[in-house]
Amino acid sequence: MESAETALALDDPGLYCNRELSLLEFQKRVLKEAQDAFNPLLERVMFLSIFGSNIDEFYQVRVAVLRQRAASRAEERNRVDGLSDAELLDAIHFEVGRLGEAAYACLRDGLKPALAEAGIRILDYAELDEEARAALDDYFQRTVFPVLTPLAFDSGRPFPHISNLSLNLAVVIRDAQGEDCFARVKIPNTLPQLVAIAPSQDGGTGTERPSLRPETHQGPAATGSVVPLRFVWLEQLIAANLQALFPGLEVVQAHSFHVTRDAEVAIQELESDDLLETIEEAVWRRRFRAVVRLQVDRDFPPAILKVLTEELEVEERGVYRVDGPLDLTRLRQLYSLDRPDLKYKPFSPHTPPGLQPRSKEDIFALMRREDVLLHHPFESFQPVVEFIRSAASDPNVLAIKMTLYRVGRNSPIVKALLKGIEEGKQICVLLELKARFDEESNIEWARALEREGVHVIYGLVGLKVHSKIALVVRREGEVMRRYVHLGTGNYNPQTGRLYTDLSLFTCDEQIGADATDLFNYLTGYSAKTGLRKLLVSPVSLRQGLESLIHREIELARRRKKGHLIFKMNALEDPEMIKLLYRASQAGVRVDLLVRGLCCLRPGIPGVSENISVKSTIGRFLEHARIFYFRNGGKEEVYAGSADLMPRNLNRRVEVVFPVKDTRLVSRLRDEILEVYLADTVNVHEMQTDGSYRRPWRSETVGGIDSHQRCMTARPGEIEAR
Repeated sequence: MESAETALALDDPGLYCNRELSLLEFQKRVLKEAQDAFNPLLERVMFLSIFGSNIDEFYQVRVAVLRQRAASRAEERNRVDGLSDAELLDAIHFEVGRLGEAAYACLRDGLKPALAEAGIRILDYAELDEEARAALDDYFQRTVFPVLTPLAFDSGRPFPHISNLSLNLAVVIRDAQGEDCFARVKIPNTLPQLVAIAPSQDGGTGTERPSLRPETHQGPAATGSVVPLRFVWLEQLIAANLQALFPGLEVVQAHSFHVTRDAEVAIQELESDDLLETIEEAVWRRRFRAVVRLQVDRDFPPAILKVLTEELEVEERGVYRVDGPLDLTRLRQLYSLDRPDLKYKPFSPHTPPGLQPRSKEDIFALMRREDVLLHHPFESFQPVVEFIRSAASDPNVLAIKMTLYRVGRNSPIVKALLKGIEEGKQICVLLELKARFDEESNIEWARALEREGVHVIYGLVGLKVHSKIALVVRREGEVMRRYVHLGTGNYNPQTGRLYTDLSLFTCDEQIGADATDLFNYLTGYSAKTGLRKLLVSPVSLRQGLESLIHREIELARRRKKGHLIFKMNALEDPEMIKLLYRASQAGVRVDLLVRGLCCLRPGIPGVSENISVKSTIGRFLEHARIFYFRNGGKEEVYAGSADLMPRNLNRRVEVVFPVKDTRLVSRLRDEILEVYLADTVNVHEMQTDGSYRRPWRSETVGGIDSHQRCMTARPGEIEAR
């Protein structure tokens, strides 16, 4: 037992990083990828776009929550880090301002010159010659003008609704009497935001409709040269042609602005008679939530800014002046260019022979023979899809049960389930409607599945179902056998090519029985709490992980080497952090691979000097959760859907599963965890103050790139029989 003094010391706010500021540290690491000249140029552009998207979501969710509390006067200072909401909002405003300046400096001084050198120029409309302007103005008249809708603001017309994440022009016009009026023009997001100036056959500027179609503008020419490209931002083209929208009036000035709204809508589940309708209403209400950030261009006039801040009710620290094009997410359009020389080399995921279509052994026979572990995206996600497809068409399969969180559009998984209904299977799906920003897509899928006869559960009151599990029940002679897929990521083949995740295929009887009990809990009124092998939140996950960490502490105190390796997306839960501190104090080596926010501080003497924290940012998005326990040499490894955050441990249904096969345990340790820990290329090392240090790339030439290692590795092959 630790002493009262030790317990008290671990409550010191100085031992914890703030969640929101740690998230911004993660955004800084993403931005570093855009700044890093060792990355291919268009990949750097994509990283800058991702940075912009991440900051948008940060304001829609995290800042929105802080402002909601401030508005309700529910000011808090009960975080373990000791910051009040007001102090935190001020710190966020300052830090986002610094990040924004760095991001636009990256675009202005780094990416644009490099793009121009590669034959891709982003120009201002004012820089163009008359021929180019004429071609663009013609495109405006034929394509852009019909889409635009100017909205006036005066005594007879109320201030227009400004939609979330919309880009707009604030226009001042002057009538014949010399009176200035205000109008808003929304930049349509249905058109290319970067308008291409199409090259003509003689190398000049053509008058054909500008396009981003790769085959029109780029790719090596017959001589091996690259056709130069020129682009203009859509809002500049519209601003140059505003007179067409206000004939007979004088356009005095026009300036761009970008609005971010609160997207964190509380769903009153306990008061709901129909969760589906409640979610639909919440999604609709989100459109009208408060504005949490207003971005304006550098020269935005104070008088117009006063109109916007008053009408949108934006506080001063929510206003940001930007030296460059608003909404960096739009840069991702450039990634569609056919310039493989400016991107990562193409990569095709590996499919083990035993899981390839030509294999003589079906997936069920393979699972009966041995557990199968896949590491996506280095190993194909297609076997997961084929597992569901095989179950849907196999005449011996009687039932399929799944949890779905984010499935994406045109989902082959959902199509397979619909095929299963046609084949007479019993299909039950828990489709989580509360998956943030995927609510509308999930509602559509829920209705489509219900129409075809699938039993659809929308979720549990008060809990978000985040687990990734599929159960197939198959009759084999006189035996009913259960086949289970367990994952760390979503049943989405698109993200399966971009996110690093794990899939375990097993027909372990105890895991199958646990899966049955879990689905009975999700779909019915089962109150059973004791599962055999699976750790499930909010029932047993916290207690299970705590018990395993305590065991490691006790082994260390008995002078047996203790070692924990945890890989996750986020570490926030105060009780888990305290327990890891106690493990460090007991002499346990703790290696943490935390992609995003981390509230634990490593390297504090007497508290966390045995803890290291590393973050991997690279070609793929780290998403797998793995928990390794040395256990005195009798190693145990768990994986699953949960991060160590209060929401995952207390307010979500998560599944963490054991990997029992010693062959797979060795693979997880040697080919994944140890490779990531040894990374010298993609790694960022957390410092005691919460900042991160990255080894200079010049020092790591020829070093260890975990993603590259996993791409080229061919782990213990599953034999095709």
